[in-house]
Order: sequence, then C-alpha cells, then structure tokens
Amino acid sequence: MNKSLLLLPVIVVILFSACGKKKIKTLKDDVVSNYVTIVYASYEDSYNEAVELKTALENLVNTPSQATLDAAKTAWKEAREPYGQTEVYRFYDGPIDDADGPEGNLNAWPLDENYIDYVTDANGVVTATGIIHNIITYPNITAEVLGGANEQGSEKNISIGYHAIEFLLWGQDFADVNQNVGQGGNRPFTDYSTDPMATRRGQYLLVCADLLIADLASLKAEWEEGGAYRTSFLALDTDEAISKILTGAGILSKSELAGERMFVALEANAANNPQEDEHSCFADNTHRDIITNAQGINNVLSGTYTSVNGTVVGNADHSIIKLVELVDETAATSLSAAMATALTNAEAIPVPFDKYVTEESVADNGPILQSIQALQAQGDQIAAGATALGLTISTDLPE
Repeated sequence: MNKSLLLLPVIVVILFSACGKKKIKTLKDDVVSNYVTIVYASYEDSYNEAVELKTALENLVNTPSQATLDAAKTAWKEAREPYGQTEVYRFYDGPIDDADGPEGNLNAWPLDENYIDYVTDANGVVTATGIIHNIITYPNITAEVLGGANEQGSEKNISIGYHAIEFLLWGQDFADVNQNVGQGGNRPFTDYSTDPMATRRGQYLLVCADLLIADLASLKAEWEEGGAYRTSFLALDTDEAISKILTGAGILSKSELAGERMFVALEANAANNPQEDEHSCFADNTHRDIITNAQGINNVLSGTYTSVNGTVVGNADHSIIKLVELVDETAATSLSAAMATALTNAEAIPVPFDKYVTEESVADNGPILQSIQALQAQGDQIAAGATALGLTISTDLPE
C-alpha cells in the first residue's frame, strides 16, 4: 500500500486539531474584546444616569417640593439600574476595587444614618449629631471633607456614595419585624426648605452627587477605547483575562450576592434584625439590587448588555457560553441552565425584600433561599466552565 495513503488519516487528525486550537484561540480573543465593550457600555450608562440624578437633585435643592423629591427618588432608582449590572466587574483587582479603586466611595453599605444626619428612635426622640449638624467639626461641606470622612472610625461610617444619597432622599426606614415592614423611608421635602439645616443638607446632597459622577467618570475613562486599564486588559494573555472575567462572575454569584447580600440578611432573622443587612433599605430597592447583580452576571456569560436606551451591546457569538460550548457542550448546557434558573429565581423574590425576608428562615425553602441556592449553583457552574477551559478560579471572596 502507498505509504502516503497510510499517513493521510494522521495528517487529517493533525490538521483538524490545529484548526480546532486556532478556532478556540480566535474565540478567546473575541470573548475578551467583547467583554471590554460590555464593561465600557455599562459604565457609560452608569455615568450618564448619575448626571441625570444630579440634575434631579439640583431641582430638589433649588425648588423643594414633594414633586421634586419624588422625581429625585425616581432618578436615584434609575441610576442604580445600570450600576447594579457593573458589580460583576469586581473581585479581580480591576479599576473598580484595586488599591485605588472607588468601590468603597460608590456603593459601601450598611450605613450608620447617625453619621450623616438626624435620626429618630422608636420613642420619637431625635438625635442630631451627624456631619450635617456638626458645624464645629465640619464647618464647610466640601468634596474633600465628605470624601475624607468616608469610613473614618468605622466601616459603617459611610459619608458618600449611592446609599448616602439614598438616605438623604428617603430618610430612615423604620421597618423592623414588628412594624411598618416594607414601607421604606419617608423623609419630608421640608428637610430641604424650612428645616434649619436645609442649606447644609442640600450642599451635602449635591457634593455626594459630584463625587459619584467623578468616580464613575474615572471608571468610564479606564474602560473606554484607548483607556489605561482596557489597554492593559487586552494585552493580557487571553487565559489570564478570561480567568479574571470568570472570577468576577463566580465570586459575585456564589459569595457576594448569594452570601453577603442575601444569606446574611436571611440568617439575621434569628436576631430579629435583618434590615441592618439589607442593601438598599431606605428606598426598599434591595430586590432591584439583587436582580441587576444577577443580570450583570448573565450579561457577562451570555456576551450582551442591554443599554438604558434599549440598544443591545455585544455579541452572543463571542460569549463565555459559546467558548465553553466549543470545548465541552455538557458543561455549557449546565452553565446555561444555571444562568436561567439564577436570574428567574432572583426575579421571583417577593417585594419588598425587608418584609419577606422576615417571613423566611434558613430552615425554610422559601423564594429567597431558593434564589440564594440558585446563585450558589451558578457560581459552581462558572467554576466548572473554567475547568472545562483548562483554568482554575476561586468563587470565594478574597480575604
């Protein structure tokens, strides 16, 4: 027999293997490129919505009324929608939470209300010792003053960010397991008109908005085309970049969202104090925090992000799912199923969160626990997807 004929199958196998590796390498490059496009689009939306929020806050401060207060509240909730979807870009020392990252300035919680403004106890006694009322220590409300005060003395001494603005719009949420559960805060608009501290409170609110915008602008700049971090991220070995992408998604799903943001609140029922561990307690917006975080994970894995204006950014053919499918169809099917369940269960959590978290316990199989378990399972499948790609990631929060 002709020796060339004997060698033909071997040559075909070699060529097929080479073509397969090239296809995987090309798709890996596309996945990384697609990811940075999605990251930038969601930070751009977050920045733009923060600018809109600042306008609404200026209207409230300049012409305080119930209408302008309600409009500011709506703008705050709208600003949270794209930002919640950016949380999946954390946990791998990217620009959001590296040594100089602004995450603690943007989204730190839980917040000690007494550090910022007056509080009222269960007996109606008002305590007014916060920054707004402490004119001796804080004679001027400036960006430097408020930024420097953030987390000083305690991690709950939050002076700036989304949740400081939230508290200044809604006021305390008096909900606990015995009264007014699910009603959120009810700050009067007169806090910005006739109250003795109205001017300082308005200054505080607008400085917080300016700092929020500045921090989001810095993130947008890092991820824009030609931006410093985007350039360095694209220059990474593709396996290292994809490991970072999967690490962010895996940790958010299994540890941060399922654990710190949900299970801790559910477990706190034992002490009858779940509200202290509720993310957006003043606005009763915690359910949207959970959903947008889950959606952000879905965005990264599926390769697309739907912008505020409805435009779909990204390419599903250049997704993590498609990459895993190329090397292990079974792993990709399991990951897709876990994604669908996690998002569906998050969307099924009853509203408001602070009411229904008191009606469950870790021993039940209620909708909050089911959502927690689905997010944990998704985290496991993300790690399994990494393994299918020959990568190893952790889904545990860094110490």
